[in-house]
Amino acid sequence: MARTILIVDDEESIIQSLEGILTDEGFEVVSVASGSEALEKIDEVMPDLVLLDIWMPGIDGIETLIKIKESHPHLQVVMMSGHGTIETAVKATRLGAYDFIEKPLSLEKVILSTNNALDYYRLEEEISLLKEKQKDKYHITGNSDAVRQLKEQIRIVAPTNAWVLISGENGTGKELVAHTIHRLSRRSHKPLVEVNCAAIPEELIESELFGHEKGAFTGATAMKKGKFDLAHEGTLFLDEIGDMSLKAQSKTLRILQEQKFERVGGSRTIHVDVRVVAATNKDLYAEIEKGTFREDLYFRLNVIPIRVPPLRERVEDIPELVKEFLKEIALDTNLDSKEFSGEATKIFQRYHWPGNVRELKNLVERLVIMTPGKVIHGADIPPPFNRESKIEEALASSLMADSYKDARGNFEKAFLATKLKEFNWNISQTAEAIGIERSNLHKKIKAYGLENPLSE
Repeated sequence: MARTILIVDDEESIIQSLEGILTDEGFEVVSVASGSEALEKIDEVMPDLVLLDIWMPGIDGIETLIKIKESHPHLQVVMMSGHGTIETAVKATRLGAYDFIEKPLSLEKVILSTNNALDYYRLEEEISLLKEKQKDKYHITGNSDAVRQLKEQIRIVAPTNAWVLISGENGTGKELVAHTIHRLSRRSHKPLVEVNCAAIPEELIESELFGHEKGAFTGATAMKKGKFDLAHEGTLFLDEIGDMSLKAQSKTLRILQEQKFERVGGSRTIHVDVRVVAATNKDLYAEIEKGTFREDLYFRLNVIPIRVPPLRERVEDIPELVKEFLKEIALDTNLDSKEFSGEATKIFQRYHWPGNVRELKNLVERLVIMTPGKVIHGADIPPPFNRESKIEEALASSLMADSYKDARGNFEKAFLATKLKEFNWNISQTAEAIGIERSNLHKKIKAYGLENPLSE
């Protein structure tokens, strides 16, 4: 579709000249002779670019530019003047004009400035769309009491500069919380820089966090900014902080306290202003007692603690989460949309979800791809997620046994296997849940030859 350009000039010869040039270039051209007409025409034709003369009777170009930017801030405007001065050009640019062209107009300059302004406009549109998508991507789904409390904590802390330590099991959405805090903060116009503390080799930690100068070490062929540098005036997200080595913790603590550093191989001190949000799936108190996490770093990070609840504490959110995942998966995989029956959703709500929201999303995607029908029923859900199918299987095996002893043994074995999977093979939790002694459970595991798949 052809882009529309609005020409605003009180000289008929200029309008005719520009109309000819721009029409030949494939643009749709609309023209008016005054600023007041331009303001009316903008709402009517919604142009992609305005070529605006400065010196006109009535409302002049500068006043027209101000009014355009008030009502249409992303609309690009190129100013034109036969009496241009540096001061006028600077003023127009400060007020939001993309470019300034002097008369008599140069054909090449008009086409170049027009194309550049439209490219910039297109880029702003794409950025705006990406930001909207990011909002959807990092939306916290659910209205359970646990999630409402989490959202309220985020709402209170996000506008401040307070540092936040997010804790929660794997797959609960700690990264989502970090992104939401940044998006709702006063730093949202600056970047959120993520650091996966578990993934950085100890020998590269200084270069990754602080950057390095050219020639600092073999292979350093150019200066590189570190994560702290990149996050200046924004947010630094230290993910899996509990997996950071003690050496890296020591170096990180120093910069967190001082907010200044030198790049590897450099001597210049660089000052930064970063807000730190950290996340961990570990019990940092326990790590401190084991000597694997620095107590002073913990107290530096733990200004505002936020706990992300596991999925088993917010099962009432599962229907809403499933609907959201179905919509995402249909878009990503280009498959027809599907739905879950009420029975299937109830089965989901009865499962323990050791892998939390991530595990739920993976299962929904698997079922969408592998289930032929448009509706996914309870029978389509495999064990261990579908405890009912496992129980039916155990019952069938028990009923076919030759003796009461064998029937009881078949059922008990299946029951214990299901419960152990449900509690991620945590012996203490499983024993407590089913009401037997931990030592007794160990004996039964050994007697039935049950093997922990997580230990393989």
